[in-house]
Amino acid sequence: MSVLCDSQIRELVSIEPFQENDKRPGKVSFGVSSYGYDVRVGTLFKIFTNVSATGGQSIVDPKKFDDASFVTVDTADTGRDHVVIPPNSFALCETVETFAIPRDILAICVGKSTYARCGIIVNVTPLEPEWRGKVTIEISNTTPLPAKIYANEGIAQMIFLQADRTCAVSYADKNGKYQDQAGLVLPMVD
Repeated sequence: MSVLCDSQIRELVSIEPFQENDKRPGKVSFGVSSYGYDVRVGTLFKIFTNVSATGGQSIVDPKKFDDASFVTVDTADTGRDHVVIPPNSFALCETVETFAIPRDILAICVGKSTYARCGIIVNVTPLEPEWRGKVTIEISNTTPLPAKIYANEGIAQMIFLQADRTCAVSYADKNGKYQDQAGLVLPMVD
C-alpha cells in the first residue's frame, strides 16, 4: 500500500466539490493537501442530548438508536456560522464533499489539529473501496465546556491508501447499508 499525494488524489479520487488548499484567513483550512484532503463540515448537525430520552431509557443502543436523542440544527436556517456542542457530548454532521472511492483505494479519516488541540475529537470509519456518498462525521466534545464547531470549514483530513492490487469484494459488491448516502445518516443495523 502507498499513500496518495495531491496530484494522485486529484486524478484518482472523485471529490465534489473539489477545493484547492488556499489560504483562508480566519478559517479552519480545507481542500487538497500534500498527502490528503481536508473535508469541510456542512451546515446540518444532530446534537446529542438526553433531554428527550423516552420511556426512561438511560442507555445508548446502536441497534435501537432513537432520533429523539438529538436536537437538529441547520446553521443555514439559523444564520449562524457555527453550532455549539454541549460539554461531554457529541454531534453528528455531514461533509460538504461527496466522495466516490476507487476499488483499489481505502480512505482513513483523522481529525484536524486545530480542533484536536481544543479537546474536540472527530471519528469516521474508513471509507472502503467503491464506497460513495457524503460522509457522516461524529464530533465529540471531550471538554467540560461548550465547544463551537464552524460550518463550511475544515473538520478532518482524509488520507488515501492505494493497494498493490484491487480488493476481491468492495463495499459496492456487499451492497453496504451506507452506500450512496446523500447526507447525515443515523446508525442502522441490517
